[in-house]
Amino acid sequence: MTSNLSSRPVALGARVKQYPKILTLGFRPNFQEYSVQEQKQILTAKKIYYPTAFYADLFNAMGKQTFPSFHTYKFALDKIKQTAMFNMLGIPHPETKIFYGKKQKQTILQSFSFPFIAKKARGSSKGNDVYLIRNNEDLLQYLENKKPAYIQEYLPIDRDMRIIIIGKKIRLSYWRIAAQNNFKTNLSQGGSVCFDPLPPKALDLALMTASKCGWDDVGIDIIEHHNQFYVLEGNMKYGTKGFCKAGINYKKMMADLIVEGRI
Repeated sequence: MTSNLSSRPVALGARVKQYPKILTLGFRPNFQEYSVQEQKQILTAKKIYYPTAFYADLFNAMGKQTFPSFHTYKFALDKIKQTAMFNMLGIPHPETKIFYGKKQKQTILQSFSFPFIAKKARGSSKGNDVYLIRNNEDLLQYLENKKPAYIQEYLPIDRDMRIIIIGKKIRLSYWRIAAQNNFKTNLSQGGSVCFDPLPPKALDLALMTASKCGWDDVGIDIIEHHNQFYVLEGNMKYGTKGFCKAGINYKKMMADLIVEGRI
């Protein structure tokens, strides 16, 4: 029984716990709460799947491989770090600036003209906390939040592209079309899925972005504006509605990729 357990891929997070071919041990912040056998299985495994953000740092320091990668966890839900990385790597990204403190925020209109986009800089997803700022009143309301102001140029679109990269391959890609009178394309905000082919340049840009940033489980959002492609952000907590609409069982796909050693 012991050898059978140790031969299975080891996971901590519960993403694929219903699949017995993967040994899911669960997340325990106190490492000593794992049994002696479980500790050995974790420490001897070549790779840990779904290590959680807590253990991803620790395994990275130990030199142990994880899926998702350490870098994938580090950039999750952090638009400030992502924007800095895009700028450093020369990845096309809408003009974006972060303003800290009351004095900096007073200078926003020196850099941006109405309308522009304002977002919560950290911790938001599914199109939440994203605002189209049309006037001073909108801006003042947004700035009631005391956290850093994340301001981005507004590029009018009615659709964007979601390209999901798992491992080093695109596993799904589709258009997200905004609902009428809504500038957001997120499916959770009323957007719809369209599986018409995406431009090859957009697919190549997504793969390049994920590779350069060290992300191996991410939904890259890309827009096309005036024949130019721009990366909006990387979503590490992407939804799976697109897979469902494509007839793909997301969790089974992930379990198969893990068991087969493809990620």
